[in-house]
Amino acid sequence: MDRIGDLRLFLRVLDLGSISAAARSLDLSVAVASQRLKRLERELGVRLLHRTTRRLHATPEGMLLAEQGRALVEDLESLTGGLRQSATEVSGTLRVTMSAAFGGRYISPLLPEFLALHPRVKLSVNLDDQIVDLVGSGFDLGIRVGALGDSGLVARQLASNRRVLCASPDYLQRHGTPRTPAELATHDCLLLVGSQGRQDIWHFSDRRGREIVQRVQGRFESNQGALLRDAAMAGLGIAMHSVWHVHEQLSRGELQVLLPDYPIATTGIHAVMPQRRLVPPRVRAFVDFLAERLGDPSPWERGPATRTAQPVRPGRPASAKRGA
Repeated sequence: MDRIGDLRLFLRVLDLGSISAAARSLDLSVAVASQRLKRLERELGVRLLHRTTRRLHATPEGMLLAEQGRALVEDLESLTGGLRQSATEVSGTLRVTMSAAFGGRYISPLLPEFLALHPRVKLSVNLDDQIVDLVGSGFDLGIRVGALGDSGLVARQLASNRRVLCASPDYLQRHGTPRTPAELATHDCLLLVGSQGRQDIWHFSDRRGREIVQRVQGRFESNQGALLRDAAMAGLGIAMHSVWHVHEQLSRGELQVLLPDYPIATTGIHAVMPQRRLVPPRVRAFVDFLAERLGDPSPWERGPATRTAQPVRPGRPASAKRGA
């Protein structure tokens, strides 16, 4: 039942003094208007109008309904009017959550440009390396790095998330360069520890596309990728990293890529939104903006090629030639 519509009709009858005048103003027939008023009275279980041959006037119950219902109708009309306007223009507060490492490095520098493009938008950004409940926490959007779980959220990929193994030249000089995933078992590997536990099972593919699973171990672990990257640069071991996280160190030769013939599965960097049919224009505009700025080729895939480690025996200089 259209209770708000029936209430709006009742208020119009009181304002105009007759059912026929109210019906004309709402583009209804008098018969339909009369039926809707009777329906409203039946649903409420009270008489709302006293009808005479000359005029209509509200009963005490009708006066109470008019007094409290008018504010409700006005608020609803104001709300729907504002929503219609917001559905066509990029405005309002955009609440976004994203990982601290990726958001601080790649999203933060883009925000001034986005705000300049959309001056009616306000931004509220939350940096959190933990997975946040978007609906429960009131966020419009989340930026997530890596494989997505079955969360029921709507996702759009913004960029690829290529991952590599890497280590410092110093570590490789002292411990040698692994040539196959199996050789990782004899190396110090730097382990990420997250909500799913210690990530000590690493997955690779061979040239035929077959999966290779290798358990690794090491003396250093952390829940922060930045600490693992710093540990790799300090020569403490071999780390698995997203390219976006280490591309500067790779381009400068501070870290070198290992096992290029055994690639690690590429995941994605996604914008995730609550499941809903009508996406606010501010959300759509932000996702489109990020996809354009971070898309192929991504900023971390541009520039000079990264350096791949060459086989080195433990204890020999990286530049030593075989047979020397």
